[in-house]
Order: sequence, then C-alpha cells, then structure tokens
Amino acid sequence: MVSREHKRAVLHEKLQILRSITNSHALNNTSIIVDASKYIEELKRKVERLNQEVTTAQTSSDQQNPMVTVETLEKGFLVNVFSDKSCPGLLVSILETFEEMGLTVLEARVSCTDSFQFQAVGGEDEDQDEIDAQAVKQTVAQAIKNWGENSEQQQ
Repeated sequence: MVSREHKRAVLHEKLQILRSITNSHALNNTSIIVDASKYIEELKRKVERLNQEVTTAQTSSDQQNPMVTVETLEKGFLVNVFSDKSCPGLLVSILETFEEMGLTVLEARVSCTDSFQFQAVGGEDEDQDEIDAQAVKQTVAQAIKNWGENSEQQQ
C-alpha cells in the first residue's frame, strides 16, 4: 500500500514539474500531458527554424567577400582583411590598390594558407592629399570585389 501511494505521489510530483516547465495551467493529468506534447512540438518547430537560419547564414557567409576594417593611426592606417577561405591573388590586388591610392606599406603581416589574413600599416605619401579611413576601406573593398569578379570569370 505504501509503495502504491508513494508511486502516485512521485507521479504527481513529476507531472507538476512537467506542468511548470511547459507553462501549463491545466489541472488534470491528461491536460498536463497534452500541453507538454504541444510544447514539445513547438520546440521542434523552433529547432527546425533555427537550423534553417544557421544553414542560410553559413551559405551566405561562404559567399561573402572578405571582411575589411580600417583604423586611422597617427600617420596612416591599419588595414585588416580577413576571409575564412584561401584567396589566391587577393594580396596582389590589395597591394596594387595601396599603390594606386599613394599609400606606402610600412609594415605587413599576411597568411594565405587555409584562410586569408592581411594586416598592414599604410602611410600616406607626403605630397598627397589627405585620405580618410572610410575612403581607404571603400577602395580596398572595391579591389576585393573586382578580385572576386575576376576570379569567378577565370573558373
């Protein structure tokens, strides 16, 4: 007899926990279970939607151009370019852009193995009009875009 009452009490306690987890306002056991079932179905839909969003984000990031950031330094700019994939020929395009803008590479670090990472400090030539960071970023981004279009045409 004690074990039957104990089992009933344990079942009641577990149903109350289920009720609170699923935010159910039901009072009888059957309704609590029905609400829990609906809650589980809702969670499944959320998981499917999130998985689709992750897949979409991964697909779009695979197609994105490399990221570009430019910071203004006392005399020049710190330019960072990053892509999670290798980008053959991109370094040449960026350096040509530096030259066209009249920026001298004072210091640079580059990695082109599995990903593409470029960090450079570029200084302005003395006899040139002043360039702002936004212009540098736009010009480097345009060089990357042109590089991307050229590399797609070659494939």
